[in-house]
Amino acid sequence: MIKLLFIGDIVGRPGRDIVNERLTGIRREHNLDFVIANGENAAAGAGITGTIAKSLLEAGIDALTLGDHVWDQRGWENEITQIEHVCRPANLPASNPGWDHLVIEKRGFRVAVFTVLGRTFMGLKADCPFLCVDRMLERLKGQADAIVVEVHAEATSEKQALGWYLDGRATAVIGTHTHVPTADACVLPKGTAFICDVGMTGPYASVLGREVEPVVGRFVDGLPRRFEVATGDVRLSGALIDISPGMARAEKIELLTVRS
Repeated sequence: MIKLLFIGDIVGRPGRDIVNERLTGIRREHNLDFVIANGENAAAGAGITGTIAKSLLEAGIDALTLGDHVWDQRGWENEITQIEHVCRPANLPASNPGWDHLVIEKRGFRVAVFTVLGRTFMGLKADCPFLCVDRMLERLKGQADAIVVEVHAEATSEKQALGWYLDGRATAVIGTHTHVPTADACVLPKGTAFICDVGMTGPYASVLGREVEPVVGRFVDGLPRRFEVATGDVRLSGALIDISPGMARAEKIELLTVRS
């Protein structure tokens, strides 16, 4: 059995710290072959830098994906092409720099991963995720033994629809972006592992990883405030997936939560 962990959005220094502190032990405990993580909030809660991307890969992550905060850090558009094992969302305009997918290999087994941004309640310009996954699956024929599709989206309906759309065509469809882990992990009828959101890796004594008071204040009176990354109740959250190597279908998916 091939074992893969997909880690949800790494938020700021607390998220980076728990990855650095716990990932080696998690890999050993669960006998993991692959670790994929979304790193789009790793730099102060918004975006990523070259230094941070390299440190997360050195901590034991095999592939880093990104989301709608992909270009938030100044200069990252120049760094992204210089760092292997990092990819930006596949349905951004083709003029955007960076790889739109990754293929990683362990034990002679190849896993392809790519991200699509949802379009419901999302601000970043992106092509239709449904048409994009069709194009990507066609491109990846013969290049991988399993395909993991990350859906970085706001609407649970859009994520679920894409999961059913890809059932039997992708090995796993993993939701990210909303930072709250959902209780719907399952293997769909044709063998695709699915979950609406794996949650975030960062401080849970927060509002989606940010300090509570300024966020609540903004909701109450609408005045602008600086939303600093919180620090309390840090957890690593992700999805553990068992993949049958012969059929490249998922056998099991479950949510994993590790506290610091």
